[in-house]
Amino acid sequence: MITSVDLNADMGESFGPWVMGHDADLLDVVTSANIACGQHAGDPDVMAETMRTAVACDVGIGAHPGFADLQGFGRRRQTLPLSGLSNLVQYQLGAACGIARANGGKVRHLKLHGAMANMASEDLEMALACYRGALAVAPDIIIMVLAGTAQQQAVAELGCQAACEIFADRAYNDDCTLVDRSLPGAVIHDPAEASARVVEMVKAGAIISASGRHIPTRIDTVCLHGDTAQAVEIARHTKKALHSAGVSLAKFDGQPI
Repeated sequence: MITSVDLNADMGESFGPWVMGHDADLLDVVTSANIACGQHAGDPDVMAETMRTAVACDVGIGAHPGFADLQGFGRRRQTLPLSGLSNLVQYQLGAACGIARANGGKVRHLKLHGAMANMASEDLEMALACYRGALAVAPDIIIMVLAGTAQQQAVAELGCQAACEIFADRAYNDDCTLVDRSLPGAVIHDPAEASARVVEMVKAGAIISASGRHIPTRIDTVCLHGDTAQAVEIARHTKKALHSAGVSLAKFDGQPI
């Protein structure tokens, strides 16, 4: 059974005077933070403040690049050439690395956001293009992947450091991809339900789909979305439930697949 797991959250998604999420409260609970890089959400000031707080809380910093789509929050699918995808990831990771360094931290992992992540979970060539771009900027970075998808295939092929992720607040299809947000039950809002299913998956060492199917997988980290109203409560419930089940929280090390 898994005895230690990372807990990560997406954050840094505010923009100027427009505030999204409760980042400071989340950073008191999670062990890793995926920080928006200014294309789907966030801006330089928000990135800097979030990274400073993460450093103070000893939370691992991750770059969270997505499509250049502020209005759609990076959740609208786009068709880009593979070279353009690689450049877009490099651009955002480079910015994140610079701002982290200026604020006393270091970007240790990368996780794709939104539609970019969903598309890369279905398309091996797209995942490879994104990750090759990232590794060209930071060869030692840990790539966080949606467990059991084409993203995991890509890091296995590349032989890079990786962390396999499951979701606390999202329902799964039988192929380990996420249920489309437009469908009922795709997003889980009840902290008790979310925390219970995390414990069940961690104990089983498997993703449990909406149909009840168990898909065995490596689990290094558990994600929750910082933009949901219940994010902080889900984080607290999940941490407590994992501890009660004998599972401690710690930043992932990153190991090849």
